Amino acid sequence: MKDHLDLVTVYESGNPALIAVAKSILDSAKIEYSVKGEYLQNLSGFGTMFSGYNIVYGPAQIQVIKKNKIIAAKLLKDVK
Repeated sequence: MKDHLDLVTVYESGNPALIAVAKSILDSAKIEYSVKGEYLQNLSGFGTMFSGYNIVYGPAQIQVIKKNKIIAAKLLKDVK
């Protein structure tokens, strides 16, 4: 991601299936993204027990550059 300093979160979830769906939607729209915390969920402690995501690291966050924020948010608004 070229503009990695201007990333904004447009979607977050502790559910890996929903993260995969969101990534697929953004891939289809050719929108570049980064997933913050995706591989940290089971790294330490209790993993994703109780809350669906690791309470130490929080849910995985899909981030895009600021100029793509509105379109990405619209594409992902129904992913629940």
